[in-house]
Amino acid sequence: MLTRNQPFDAALAGHRHFTTLSPRDRAFARLLIVTVLRRLGEIDARLDRLLRHPLPEKAGRAQNVLRLGAAQLAFLGTPPHAAVDTAVRLLEKGFPHLKGVANAVLRKISPDPAADPPAGINTPAWLWESWVDAYGAATAAAIAAAHLTEPPLDISVAGDAEAWAERLEAELLPTGSLRRAAGGNPALLPGFDDGAWWVQDAAATLPATLFGDVAGKPVIDLCAAPGGKTAQLAAAGASVTAVDRSRQRLKRLEENLQRLSLAAGVVEADAVVWRPPTPAAAVLLDAPCTATGTIRRHPDIAHLKTSDDVARLSALQDRLLRAAVSMTAPGGRIVYATCSLQPEEGPDRIKAVLDDDTPVALDPIAESEAPGLDAAIRPDGTLRTLPCHWSQRGGLDGFFIARLRRT
Repeated sequence: MLTRNQPFDAALAGHRHFTTLSPRDRAFARLLIVTVLRRLGEIDARLDRLLRHPLPEKAGRAQNVLRLGAAQLAFLGTPPHAAVDTAVRLLEKGFPHLKGVANAVLRKISPDPAADPPAGINTPAWLWESWVDAYGAATAAAIAAAHLTEPPLDISVAGDAEAWAERLEAELLPTGSLRRAAGGNPALLPGFDDGAWWVQDAAATLPATLFGDVAGKPVIDLCAAPGGKTAQLAAAGASVTAVDRSRQRLKRLEENLQRLSLAAGVVEADAVVWRPPTPAAAVLLDAPCTATGTIRRHPDIAHLKTSDDVARLSALQDRLLRAAVSMTAPGGRIVYATCSLQPEEGPDRIKAVLDDDTPVALDPIAESEAPGLDAAIRPDGTLRTLPCHWSQRGGLDGFFIARLRRT
C-alpha cells in the first residue's frame, strides 16, 4: 500500500491471500497493518536507530517486513520469538541476505508503554505543519494523539434509539447517535440484517440535521454515495434525490437503502453539470475532499494524500458549491460539508463563495443544533469537529460544516 500508493481497504480486498484467511486471522492482519500505518513515524525512528546501515533502495518489501515485526513487538504484545521468526521467514524469498539483520534488529525492540511519542512524529510533515498553522501546536498534538487509537463503532437508528442503545450495549450520544466502545463486526450485531440501523460516524450525521424538519419536502443530496446522509434524510421523511457520478458507489447506496427499507431517487451524474427539473428548497453537498478528518478510521489517508490533492480538490469544491447554489430555490438552504481538517477545504471555500457575486448568505448554526458540541461552533456560525473532541468518549471524525441560504 505504501509503495503502490493504494488505499488500504482496496489493497486488502484485492489481495489473493487475504480473502482466504479465517475471520480471526483477517482481523489480526488488519490490526497489524493499521498499527504500522498509525505508528509509522515511531516505528521507522526505532528501526533507523538500530540499523547499522540503511537498507538498500530496492528493499522496500524488506523494510515493510521489519515494520510489521516492530509493530508486533512494540505495540501489540506479540511474543518476541513469534514476531522475529515470522519476519525471518518472510525474508527467505527475495531477501535472504537480510535475515540476520532482521533477527538482530527486531530482538532489540521491546514495548515501552510509558513513553509518549513526540508530537507529530506519526504525521507527515506537510500535514502536521498545516494543523499547527490552523489550530495551534497543542490542538495539533491532540489531533495526532486521537489518531493512535481504534475508534468506536457509531450507529444511526431510524427507530427507537434508546431501545436500540440497550440492545446493542451502546451509549446514546447527545447528537442522537449510538456508540459501541467495544466495536464489533456490524453485520453480526442485532438489527443489521433487519435494516434497523446503519453505521455512520457521529460527526457525519450533523450535516443532514441542519435543514430542520424535512418531512414531505424534496431534498437533493449531492455526492451522495455510499448513502449515510441519504438514509438519514429518507428516514426523516424527505423525498430525496441522491446524485453521484460513480455507478459502483451508487450500487452500494442502493443496496444500503434496500436493506434499510428506505426509498430515494438515484441519479448517476456529475453534480457539477447536472441540474434538477426545478430548484429545491434544500441541497446537501458533502463534497469530495482529502478526508484528513477521518484518519482515525482510515490511517492510510495520512500517507496517501499530499498538498497537491488539497489544491486540486479545493477547485472541485468551488465548482460543486456553486452548482449546489444554482440548484437551490430562493430562500432555500444549502449545507456544505467536508470530512477534511484542511482550512482550504472548509472555511476558505465558504469565504470564497461569500466574497464573490454568488447569491448566498451565511445561515449560522446554533449551539442547540449540535448538542454537546459547543466547542465545535465557530464564531461565524460554521461548525468544525475535531478528532480530539469528545476524547473521553472515543473522539469524532473531523468535519467542517457551513449552512448557507440562497438569497
